[in-house]
Amino acid sequence: MSETMRASESAGPPNEVVNDEGRMSRAAELKSHANGTLRRETDSLIALSHRISEHPETGLREVRAAGWLLEIASTVPDVGIETGIAGMPTAFAAEVGTGELVVSICAEYDALPGIGHGCGHNIIAAAAVGAFVSLAPLADDLGATIRLLGTPAEENEGGKIRILRAGAFAGTNLAMMVHPGSVDEASMNPYASAVIEARFTGREAHASIAPHEGVNALDAMTVALTAIGLARQQLAPGQQVHGTVVDGGGAPNIIPGSTAGIWMIRATDLPGLRRVRDRVEDCIRAGALAAGCEVEISQDELSYHDLRIDRPLTELYVENAHLVGRSPAGVAHRGGSTDMGNISQVFPSIHPMVGLGDAGLVLHTPEFAAAARGPAGDRAVLDGALLLAAVAIDACCDPVHRERLLSDNAISEEHALHS
Repeated sequence: MSETMRASESAGPPNEVVNDEGRMSRAAELKSHANGTLRRETDSLIALSHRISEHPETGLREVRAAGWLLEIASTVPDVGIETGIAGMPTAFAAEVGTGELVVSICAEYDALPGIGHGCGHNIIAAAAVGAFVSLAPLADDLGATIRLLGTPAEENEGGKIRILRAGAFAGTNLAMMVHPGSVDEASMNPYASAVIEARFTGREAHASIAPHEGVNALDAMTVALTAIGLARQQLAPGQQVHGTVVDGGGAPNIIPGSTAGIWMIRATDLPGLRRVRDRVEDCIRAGALAAGCEVEISQDELSYHDLRIDRPLTELYVENAHLVGRSPAGVAHRGGSTDMGNISQVFPSIHPMVGLGDAGLVLHTPEFAAAARGPAGDRAVLDGALLLAAVAIDACCDPVHRERLLSDNAISEEHALHS
């Protein structure tokens, strides 16, 4: 029997879910309980979102944001809390329940340098803790363990990857989060990505008196940049390279003895990413060879993977989104990268986009940061929390979904440790 839900007219969560005959199903009853909890927590969740937005902290420095989330999580009866996961002081886990189906809810709360929460992580954090506190009282009824993971440094350090390798995702059957966007979409569609750094070392000399005595590291950089630029026309669709010079030398009358650059590479999947990496590294070595320099190339070990979309769970999200007055389009256009991709390669995951109702908004801008703490952002917090809770409830209550998630579980702990 279909279930209907009227969208709320205020910033608060929507009304109760009932079936067509007016009798509440078990899942609908639990959703109603979750909804009631969210109504009681509305003010604190919106206040949390605003506080995080107004006090942006970059990756691994999110001391206040992590503390504010823990303040709310610690009010849950019988909750167990662990901080400092994977050696990151702003990472944490809060867990309640002992059921066999483990739901891991990911909270992001790092900001962008100079832009603040232009990616709307204040919404992600508040929605995640909202879903946690609304599901926590239902853990026994759901036969579930509800886990809130504070995952710092999504923008720059791959916090989720470190947490995964540390074992804090162990036992997960369902990993979930929401991300704000300009419009509602069923799922993010990110690139796999990695970062390559290179430093060219030559020899300094006076640029006028004895330029022939120098080995110009800036020439090496110039050739490398030119080669990368020319190589772009042969990259396959979905492969990208973008970078910047972080050290271009010193005074203009000195032959530069050292230069450095950093490049981000992207592709639709890991094999494609490896091909782009090899091409870029060849271009960098060509620059060194042409200028007679030495070069040191390093790659961040924490590559971000592409997102493996769990279709059944995503369909549950879309069904519930319609009940709160949202109409997610299909999967988003390919763009961006996220360490949630690594989690999705190991555990069934969802990463939907909760829209702020303005197709002209662009992520990673001051305008998006402002919208994320406005009325549309407040609604996204509450709808996002309710929808995460609803998906978890449906997954736990539906025997088909539950059996699939319990049987699929993690691919392997060894896979998790090396993802």
